[in-house]
Amino acid sequence: MTINTTQIYRLSDRELLRSVQEAAQAERQSSADLLALLGELDERRLYLGEGCSSLFTYCTQVLRLSEHAAYHRIEVSRLARQFPAVLEMVARGDITLTNAALLKPHLTPANHEVLLANARHKSKREVEYQIACLAPRSDATPLVRRIVEQTESTGHPNPAATGNKPPTVGGSGSPTVTTPQQHVSAVVKPSAPDRYLLKVTISAEAHAKLRKAQDLLRHSVPNGDPAAIVDRALTVLVEQLERAKIANVRRPVKARPAKNRRQRSRQIPASVKRAVWRRDRGRCAFVGSRGRCRETGRLEFHHIVPFADGGATDVTNLSLRCRAHNGYENERWSMPQWTDGGTEAQGAMT
Repeated sequence: MTINTTQIYRLSDRELLRSVQEAAQAERQSSADLLALLGELDERRLYLGEGCSSLFTYCTQVLRLSEHAAYHRIEVSRLARQFPAVLEMVARGDITLTNAALLKPHLTPANHEVLLANARHKSKREVEYQIACLAPRSDATPLVRRIVEQTESTGHPNPAATGNKPPTVGGSGSPTVTTPQQHVSAVVKPSAPDRYLLKVTISAEAHAKLRKAQDLLRHSVPNGDPAAIVDRALTVLVEQLERAKIANVRRPVKARPAKNRRQRSRQIPASVKRAVWRRDRGRCAFVGSRGRCRETGRLEFHHIVPFADGGATDVTNLSLRCRAHNGYENERWSMPQWTDGGTEAQGAMT
């Protein structure tokens, strides 16, 4: 189905949702068809006659795919020749190309059915955990080292960055040399069923705090293991955040009930926050046509019956919402004429 811009503007909400789903399905089917064709082209090595030394070169230079897209399509096309069920899963949307490529080194004739079934509708992070359970890795050696930037003109390490800096912690003393344009992004990956690899770049100030924490904890963490320090720091941080966000304290004080309507307040008692958080399991409780929202960040307390309409500030009338769904329901309450697929407004933003 081909839709021009003018037609899109005229679509109703329901028609737009249906059209997007149909287009996504068509794209998945097209991807599966491309994988099957690439697999056969690879088997016949037809890219050689096209002046390309490899299938990767053919995909990037002839098909104009990005390097990332070409890599995943080649990996999955070769996987699909060995296990044809992969094509059907891609066409249905049961598995993404990224996840299929991640699983490829671990699939065998004996286990591929089980592993592919377990990866169905899973996120990349969940599949990485699945792989970590299959092939656990030993813990990485603790390593904290200084990153030295090169000067733009000479390409040599910047003398200002190699002066009297604090020594490295838990690893090699040689600095890592990077160009000013490089960006070291954070990495969190499972390495075993109960272990994760954390790789981040921290500031000089944060490094100084780490050094100080190591010195203060030498009696209980003699080797200054950064993993142990991070674990302790996160424990304290989470306790502080839960105390501020949901009043999660060791000795909670029972809230006083309002004596009359004049004492009615939008302010949520600490005991109510704790009860709502436990009931909704720290997750957005908005339920749409496709199920409950999975967001666990940026959560807010939401009046189901709007406070302005007389809704009470108690456990039965409060529910957790992510910021997006809290704002969404607030817009629906403030604009009743907006019916978006026929769903009625459910409340207002707290």
